[in-house]
Order: sequence, then C-alpha cells, then structure tokens
Amino acid sequence: MMLNKEEITCRCKYRQRLVTSFWNKISKCVTLCPWTGLGGTCVNVGCIPKKLMHQTALLGTSMQDAQKFGWELPEETVKHNWETMKTAVNNYIGSLNWGYRVALRDKNVNYVNSYAEFIEPHKIKATNKRGKETFHTAAKFILATGERPRYLGVPGDKEYCITSDDLFSLPHCPGKTLVIGASYVALECGGFLAGLGLDVTVMVRSILLRGFDQDMANRAGEHMEEHGVKFLRKYVPVKVEELEAGTPGRLKVTAKSTESDETIEGEYNTVLIAVGRDACTGKIGLDQAGVKVNPKNGKVPVNDEEQTNVPHIYAIGDILEGKWELTPVAIQAGKLLARRLYAGASLKCDYVNVPTTVFTPLEYGACGHSEEKAIELYGQDNLEVYHSLFWPLEFTVPNRDNNKCYSKIICNKLDNDRVIGFHYLGPNAGEVTQGYGVAMKCGLTKEQLDNTIGIHPTCAEIFTTMEVTKSSGGDITQAGC
Repeated sequence: MMLNKEEITCRCKYRQRLVTSFWNKISKCVTLCPWTGLGGTCVNVGCIPKKLMHQTALLGTSMQDAQKFGWELPEETVKHNWETMKTAVNNYIGSLNWGYRVALRDKNVNYVNSYAEFIEPHKIKATNKRGKETFHTAAKFILATGERPRYLGVPGDKEYCITSDDLFSLPHCPGKTLVIGASYVALECGGFLAGLGLDVTVMVRSILLRGFDQDMANRAGEHMEEHGVKFLRKYVPVKVEELEAGTPGRLKVTAKSTESDETIEGEYNTVLIAVGRDACTGKIGLDQAGVKVNPKNGKVPVNDEEQTNVPHIYAIGDILEGKWELTPVAIQAGKLLARRLYAGASLKCDYVNVPTTVFTPLEYGACGHSEEKAIELYGQDNLEVYHSLFWPLEFTVPNRDNNKCYSKIICNKLDNDRVIGFHYLGPNAGEVTQGYGVAMKCGLTKEQLDNTIGIHPTCAEIFTTMEVTKSSGGDITQAGC
C-alpha cells in the first residue's frame, strides 16, 4: 500500500503525539524507590564489573599470545595490580550511577532513595538511610526489587566468606581462592580470578550451570580445568574457620562428600560464595498488598503480562517465577509493560528466544532451548542436532586450544528444521550470539543457515557450514581454516 504525503504527515504526527502522551503519563505517575545504587545488580555488582574483570583476564592471555606474534615484552614478569583494576572499575560504575540519576531527572521521574514496603494495597512506606519515613500512593505498582546473594547457612559463612557483591569492590587481591558453587557467577568469577594468575578452586555440589545446556556447561568447565582451575566435585562445605586475620587472611574450610561420609579440609585466603541469589521480596510488605509469592524461593508468579494475582501490581526482573534472571530481559519486560500500561501497546515479552552469554574464560553463548529442554518438549526423534568443533584463526599462531571451541544448533524436524536452540563456545560469544538471536526471532531454519555466505575467517561462520549431526556419530574436528 502506498501512502501520499498528507497521510504520512498525519501518521507521523499521530505517532509523535502518542510518544509525547506516553512520556507525559510516565513522568506524572512514576516514583522510583531503589535502596542500592542506581542501575541495580547489573551495573553495581553484576554484568558491568564482571565483564570488565573478565576483560582484564583476557588481556593477560593476549599478552602471552603477543610474543608469538612478534611483540617483544619486557623480560621482567608482567604483574597485575588488583587495586588499580578495582579503582578503575568502580570509577566507571560511579559514572553510570550518575548518568542514570541525570536521565531520571530529564524524564521527570521522581527519585526516592529509600527502602519501600507496602502498608496497604495502594500505599507504600519509604524509609531513607536517616530513618525518615514518607508515604506514597499509586494506582499501579511495579515490583523490581531484584535479588541478593544466598549464604550457605553453615558456621563461619557470613563471618569470613564473601559473595560476588563483595568481590568487585574488594580492596585487596583475594589471593588463593575457593569458589563455592557452580552457577554462572561462580564459573565467571573463578575464571577471571584464575586468569589474573591466582590459585583458584571451585567446589561443586552437583552439576555445572544448572538450567543451561549440560553438554556446553561441561565443555566450558573442562576448558577451565585444562587452564589451571581446580574442581572439587560432589562436595559441600560444612564449616569455615579463620586461621589468621589479614588482607587477605587465612581460612580453613571443612567440606563433606555428597556421596559418602568423607570429609576434607583446605586452606584458602578467600572463600567466595556463589550458590545462587534470593529474591528480595520477604520484607517489602507483599502480604499487606495481598501479593502471592512462592514460599520456597520468594519468587513472584505472574501472568504473560507480568501481572501478579493483585491486578494493579506488576513484577519484572529477577524476582519472577520461572523466568530468566538477566538484566536485558528485565529491561525489555519493563519497557513493554510501560508501553502496554500507558501507550496502548499490546506486545508481550518473549522469555524463550533469549540470547545470553556466560563469560567463562572460553565464553559460552546460547539462545533458545538447551538440548535437554528440547528433547523434553519435542522428543528426541523429532530433533536434529548439528555440531562442530573449530579452531579460531587467532588461536593458531599461539598454538592454543586446538579444536576446543564448539558450536551446536538444535533443529525441530517437525517445523521445517527450524532452529530452536543455538549454542556457541568460543571467543566473543556475546557478539556472535547477539546476531543469531535476531535470526532466531525471525524464524531461522537450517536451510537458511546453509544458504548464508559466511564471513571468512571468523568464528561465527561455523554455523553456515555445519554438516555433521550428533545422531550420525561423525567426526567433528576441524582441520585447516
């Protein structure tokens, strides 16, 4: 259909009025009550400091590779300064906090730096750090309180251990470190600490990266092990004791096997707990508002419009039951919710085709279903899994990690070989996965991948040349470029 000039002008003016009306409604209605730094977990104690410290470790590897490419480095040992890194990272976080504060002011959002709790279904009490209370009423509320690290519940955990929230602002190098847990936070932190040259052990109760594709998780773990990270599998800590105070000090950890009565002991400078996070919903008065929560984990059940059982109260982000605990997911859900509430939109958040990356030393990017979930949903006989090992060109001259990178797609044979699971283990996983995430949103099929010309030489091109299926049992090692 062709539009004339007048129709285009009319539609553009209507769209502008809609946007203006949307922001006017938002600015009049929104009050923000964060208790921690603006930006939430991601900015302050999550994605941002984690990625910067991961980059620090990658730079160390790059310096080792550089010599093979002809760079002549000083003969003395190159050292890493923890305090310099920590200061730089936290300065950048501070600039982000200020940027968000300015953005809120520009959008006329009322910023209340206080701890909020419901006292009635339409009324909250906000208490600031000086103990001053203010009260606010609203027609609608959005819960976005996020999560905080979970402790172990064993003697000495809160007294002597740290969490990822503490690690990113730790004033001193942690030294020999025990990471407790197998979450993505555990593996990411363990990975970059090892990349800085520290002695790192990861204690795992059961499996790595629960909820992720287990084939990929184990490959990421194997790579970490090959590069110096030690794993204590099938153990849980039962006690942490201080042997010597200091920065860092010395701690003794006693752990018990999950398969027998065996106990082991080990000494470390730092013990980092990364066994998951708990939803911050227990002390915000949800019972006063009538909002139902899962008593086991504090998560909030919502419908497909992020609406709780109380019609005027919505929830987004990490506190949602059964949803991805990822910042971009929360941002997308919040943006679409605001548009539905105030701009007459109807689009809902897609919680299935979510691209994400685990920033382990060899990064793991994924979108869609894990192989286990795909089998559960569609049955093994209705799936075809294509996979391949590969060797990035950048790794060839340093002669490292030959055929350790791995790619896999899961295709639904009942739907034109549509790609329902995308998995990549290799460098720059976030950059590779983001583009394929768009393609999956558009209904990507195996035939379309085969008909796409790859960019050579890149890692991402491997998905345009995969021919070997898992069911065939064929050789997937890659020779040459």
